Amino acid sequence: MNIPGILIAAGASGSGKTAIACGIMAALKQRGLRVAACKCGPDYIDPMFHREVLGIPSENLDLFFSSAGKLKNLLLRHAEHADIVVTEGVMGYYDGLSLGSWEASSYDVSRTLRIPTILVVPCRGMALSVVPAILGMLEFRPDSGIRGIILNRISGMLYPRMKEMIETELQNRGYGIPVIGYVPEDEAFHMESRHLGLVLPGETAQIRERLQKAGGLLSETVELEKLIEIAKRGSKFDVEEIAHETVRQAGPRIGVARDEAFSFYYEENLEMLRRAGCEVVPFSPLHDTQMPERIDGMMLGGGYPELYARQLSENITMREQIRMKIESGMPCIAECGGFLYLHKELEDSDGVKYPMVGVIYGNAYPTKRLGRFGYIHLKAEKNGIYLRCGEEIKCHEFHYWDSTDNGTDCLAVKPDGKRFWKCMHMEGALFAGFAHLYLASNPEFTERFAAECRKYGRRAAGGMD
Repeated sequence: MNIPGILIAAGASGSGKTAIACGIMAALKQRGLRVAACKCGPDYIDPMFHREVLGIPSENLDLFFSSAGKLKNLLLRHAEHADIVVTEGVMGYYDGLSLGSWEASSYDVSRTLRIPTILVVPCRGMALSVVPAILGMLEFRPDSGIRGIILNRISGMLYPRMKEMIETELQNRGYGIPVIGYVPEDEAFHMESRHLGLVLPGETAQIRERLQKAGGLLSETVELEKLIEIAKRGSKFDVEEIAHETVRQAGPRIGVARDEAFSFYYEENLEMLRRAGCEVVPFSPLHDTQMPERIDGMMLGGGYPELYARQLSENITMREQIRMKIESGMPCIAECGGFLYLHKELEDSDGVKYPMVGVIYGNAYPTKRLGRFGYIHLKAEKNGIYLRCGEEIKCHEFHYWDSTDNGTDCLAVKPDGKRFWKCMHMEGALFAGFAHLYLASNPEFTERFAAECRKYGRRAAGGMD
């Protein structure tokens, strides 16, 4: 089975990967192709931009969270009905788990999944010096996977000469890699930034229109036929490698918080719930005054509750309902922003403190610096309903807020094993903390959560466990 696809990469963060990847997705979609989107690494925000363009979920391709075999299967399932897959890289192309490692980098994903890479090269203020920059990326690894180049921040007038110069210099050194287009200076490719990366798509003025405009511009400045030709060279898998997991009949209904305040979810986590027989039911702690009917469990994902602290606090009916549900034993997973929401009190960035749900008897406050950033192995220090003592699940942390009560039921261990700290609340059917879980890294966790939701639903309906 051949999955046509490309990976958009660059030498560093801030090189324009997100805007260019979204623009290419839009350009290909405008040509009538069925496009699937992916994101290297653990990012929760960039895939939201992908959804803004395509109207379909975007999958995270992460070699810390998943083995090579599982990642192949994830890509196969996600791309099954697509004509082409556009994957956005993370950080610099070779940047991996640690300072000197390429493990779990965009390059690692490219080589593992055999996805041809298109290298984005910022060119502002450069001429011949761009060649050694490109050569360094090509020669650092003999199997770099780089099959094409797009020049960023360059004028249409200069582009033909730069293209000819770069291709000639590369050809002279044995690299027949084409420059397939350029990205002009235009507002459509400028994304605003904030402490967690890019601002949320819903907060960016006319984001859809801007990205569609970016697609129109790239249709004129990038050789899309050449790009499609490159895409067809990669990701060939044997049919027997495809493993479809059976989705069970509808079982427990899981209320999943989704609004401006809670929006960070790995799509694979929601798929894991569905494959475990759960029905995912979105609701808004920000706007709704009532929980959805017949809810058997709850997931409060990450996001920006600190930006909506006043509105969340003023929605007293919702806060009280969630508190009573959790105190009655309803299974609940709360990650990062969802964890903040469950606190007794949340302080916003202006220092104003607001009452929250109150099942975590601590206060959440801003630190003005990034805390405990990156991948972790989360190891249970005691027996919990979803995670037994000594068992692990892989996670990611990224937050500027902290808590006076982070919990002590798990041990978070960095991949190098040198740093660790206690965290998480495993209290009855509640599993809460700053960690963003990757459920597929421990399928038993999801199975136990689904089973507990079924039990709760039967109890709520007056049945037997």
